[in-house]
Amino acid sequence: MRARSHAVLAASVVLALAAGPLAAPAFAAPPAPASRFADQRGPAEEALRAAIAGLPDQYATAALVRVGTTGGDWHGSAGVRDLASGRPAHPDARFRAGSVTKVVTAATVLRLAAQDEIDLDAPVQGYLPDLFTPDFEQPISVRHLLNHTSGIKPGDGLGDDFAELYAHRYDTLTPQQVAASAIAKGPEDFVPGTRQQYLNINYTILGLLIEKVTGRSYASEATRLVLRPAGMHHTYFPGTDPRIRGPHNRGYQAAEGPDGTTRLVDVTEWNQADRWAAGDMISTTADLERLLTKLFRGKIVPQPELEEMFTTPAGVTGATMSAGLEYQEADGQVFWGKSGGRYGYNAFIGGTRDLSRTLVCAVNSTDAKGTGRNPVVDAITAAALR
Repeated sequence: MRARSHAVLAASVVLALAAGPLAAPAFAAPPAPASRFADQRGPAEEALRAAIAGLPDQYATAALVRVGTTGGDWHGSAGVRDLASGRPAHPDARFRAGSVTKVVTAATVLRLAAQDEIDLDAPVQGYLPDLFTPDFEQPISVRHLLNHTSGIKPGDGLGDDFAELYAHRYDTLTPQQVAASAIAKGPEDFVPGTRQQYLNINYTILGLLIEKVTGRSYASEATRLVLRPAGMHHTYFPGTDPRIRGPHNRGYQAAEGPDGTTRLVDVTEWNQADRWAAGDMISTTADLERLLTKLFRGKIVPQPELEEMFTTPAGVTGATMSAGLEYQEADGQVFWGKSGGRYGYNAFIGGTRDLSRTLVCAVNSTDAKGTGRNPVVDAITAAALR
């Protein structure tokens, strides 16, 4: 890959890290050329080790990385379990996967669609009549929610900046409250299906849909239909529990004090109930690697529903998101993945559709929700794609 194209792909892959029946719409799939990774011998181990060497630093306190290739795999970890003790990072640690949860939510919806329990073309207003007001006259299909073309406005949170959110980190804001607050803001920002806007509210409402059609909790259905078939035995949904159960590396957020100095605040414990089906999953890199490989191989979502995860809406300018995934292309190569970020934790899963190259990583970033680039994440991605 040319140096510039390599940099573009690496940057694109981690950009989000700095996270009556309708007629079926037309869809456009990105190109799927033979992977340039297919004949590589294996991961660039020296570059991968260098990418995570020197942790902790100002950008991250720990990193867990898993790279898969046709020529072999590489697993590595670096950093510390916590700043107080300085113990080495736990290589099998659990962490907050953030919006990678959306991959599981999308797969759950598509499994239910394959079982004829959900119609992807049907208006979600028909499934959840008690949620939507009569003001929502434009039909919003389940597919619109899956690929972020619904136009529904964002729901409320517990604050607008880190300090305010941190003060409420043990409080509970339910998914039902989040969804109701979004609907209360009135009809869509745009006609459904005409624009793509990434918002958690789409997947919060999908979680409510799953519960409505099955009569069971989102967590139980996502576990039954996705986690268990994928073999994700160390992954769970914490609900209102602010802790991370089991071995984990603590998360920190850089915060500026009144005197202008920056300190690292421990953000490991945090009630993520409002993230729910959009981003509250706790997992491991090994479990996310299992999810990625089994999902792409069609072992979780059957055809033709699986194609929804590799298809973007046609006629929507700049659309890169499908059902639960996003694609980036550079130098003729297509990389499908999903990133996630909660305070103290960044996560990413992705790969070529033929799985000739995969990357799963978790980085304990010190500004996981920031808009800037994280050099540690950039270095990992660049090394993984060599």
